[in-house]
Order: sequence, then structure tokens, then C-alpha cells
Amino acid sequence: MTVFRVARRTSLPADEAWRRITDWPAHGRRVPLTRTLVRTPGPTAAGTVFVARTGVGRVRFDDLMEVVRWEPPAAGSPGHCRLEKRGRVITGWAEIEVMETETGTGTDASSEAGGRTLVRWSEELRVGFLPRFLDRLTARAGRVVFGRVVDGLLRGGASGP
Repeated sequence: MTVFRVARRTSLPADEAWRRITDWPAHGRRVPLTRTLVRTPGPTAAGTVFVARTGVGRVRFDDLMEVVRWEPPAAGSPGHCRLEKRGRVITGWAEIEVMETETGTGTDASSEAGGRTLVRWSEELRVGFLPRFLDRLTARAGRVVFGRVVDGLLRGGASGP
């Protein structure tokens, strides 16, 4: 398994950053060749199941996820979401934290400097068909891809990078 982390600050209030970062279909619009389908009725809560289907034609795989912890940010407390990856090809977990901070007034969603809300995405990922010696490369790719996804979601764009 490989672990990677992405952290960004944004000028958005915590509740808006949370809404954007947990918009599962929007994730699919940000990841190339991917579509995200929510399989359970909304709103999102513990027990929500969705799948990110990546590929072209018959060459594709599903990243099946279940929300196992759902705590939106509230006055003075951070938001926390934990996803368990339960697919045949991709396993692991992802954790999303959104917290309003006192420092910073920047508007740059692409760095940890500046901004009033901190968004952290941590993920442990195992791609079943990849040999373990590629874990470092997988982590690096995960940081790049999810960094772009987080940046795009916080900016509010629905299309790819």
C-alpha cells in the first residue's frame, strides 16, 4: 500500500469548502476518463456508497467507496470524512479534513500558504495489479492527480485541469 497526502488552503468558508470537496460526482468530472456514480440516495452520510469508474470502453476499473465517517464542519470544529475503498482492483482508504483557521487571508487554492480554511486529503491506496516496487511512483501520481482535483474543486470548476 502507498500513502499520500494533499493539503490546501482556501479563502472559502469551511462549510463551502466541505460542500465542494465532498461533491462526489464533481470528483469524476475532474479526473481524466472517470465518472463517479453515487449508488445510495442523498444526502451523503455514513453508509453512502459511490463508485469512480475509470477507463475507456471495455478497459476500465471501478473504485468502489463507502463513507464510514461523516462529520461536516460546525462552528469551531473541523469536518472529517473517511472513505473505505472496497473494490476488486483498488483498496485502502481516504480521509478528508476541512477546518477553518485563524491565520491567512490569501485566496490561492493551490498551496498551504494563505487562506482561512485548510483542506487535507490523506489516502492509503493499493492498486491490485501493480507490483509493490511501484508504490512510490503511485504515491507521487496520487499527489499530483488529487492535488489537481482538490484545486479544481476548491476553485469551483467542474471540468478537467
